[in-house]
Amino acid sequence: MENNIDFKDLWKKQSVSQSDIEDLTARLKQFKKAGVRSLWKTNILLFATSAFILFVWYHYQPQFISSKIGIVLMILAMLIYVVVYNGLLKIYKDIDTSQTNQEYLQKLILIKRKQQFMQSTLLSWYFVMLLSGICLYMYEYASRMTLFYALITYGVTLLWIAFNWFYLRPKQIKKQEDKINNLIGKFEDVNKQLNSDL
Repeated sequence: MENNIDFKDLWKKQSVSQSDIEDLTARLKQFKKAGVRSLWKTNILLFATSAFILFVWYHYQPQFISSKIGIVLMILAMLIYVVVYNGLLKIYKDIDTSQTNQEYLQKLILIKRKQQFMQSTLLSWYFVMLLSGICLYMYEYASRMTLFYALITYGVTLLWIAFNWFYLRPKQIKKQEDKINNLIGKFEDVNKQLNSDL
């Protein structure tokens, strides 16, 4: 059975109303816009953060090699994350209104797979590299503190990273998964309706 049905012809089908299709294409456009906007925000924030870290390196001239390795690790973590994350941009740009229902589904499933890879493997490496970089960078300054203040400094930093990892990250992942699963589910429902009409 052929699933490559043009969206523009869907209104002709009795079980799928034109308003449902218009709503679905509007949701897809909104999803695409939000995805591209998120990509741009991430690029700008990570670029600004990297620029700030380089400024700190240049301005404060850390003496310990651990500080320099820490800075390189942090910037490398952000660079790797941005490069892989920007792979989604091409997929988002490839989504247009002239595609068939099956092509929309394939793009959404591809985006979902990439997001799952990023949310598990890539984000884990990102956090490990970032945490290592921050701890190495802070060592030079913590070594000048009393043990009490050094422990507080590391403790607050590690608590903030743990909060991000255990609370913010799962919420963000769930939000992204809900959005894409909802959209995929709606396209699959339209597919089923169309297949039952054929």
